[in-house]
Amino acid sequence: MPAFIVIIVLLMFLSFPANATGPEYAQLPEHGGNYLVEEALPIPVDTVFKIAFDVAKQAEPGKLSGQINSLARFINMHLRNGVPIKNIRLALVVHGGASKDLLANKYYKDEFNTENKNAALVKALLKNNTQVYVCGQSAVHYGVTKDKLIDGVQISLSAMTQHALLQRQGYTLNPF
Repeated sequence: MPAFIVIIVLLMFLSFPANATGPEYAQLPEHGGNYLVEEALPIPVDTVFKIAFDVAKQAEPGKLSGQINSLARFINMHLRNGVPIKNIRLALVVHGGASKDLLANKYYKDEFNTENKNAALVKALLKNNTQVYVCGQSAVHYGVTKDKLIDGVQISLSAMTQHALLQRQGYTLNPF
């Protein structure tokens, strides 16, 4: 077997840990890899998660945002551990430079000359009980208008306002 084939097979094996989630465990199979934790405390069957995630740091152009991918990871790992999707309600509040990560691919490509790797992830999140908000203050500052956003992304007055509203609705803020 030629050495380059051995190297490719070895790299594929090493890049996907044996206990990481695979498509058979994933609601969002292209995103949100996680590990099986056999010793984890059980999650009560009636648990309903209402969690807001805050993202301000823009991903490097053409790269997937690890912070946005955390929502997919949260969904996948909890489904894997028996929490029904109807009990997972997430909100993504984006502000600062990360506002650009919510641009529809056409506008993202016009600005960065590359595909928006976050577009498919954001669309998948929107289909899985996730509300996505962009801070209106940041949007105006960065020239991000409603017509340039990925379909389904909502503009709030500000990230601060949206977090306050989500808290009133029973959402907790994820510190990661």
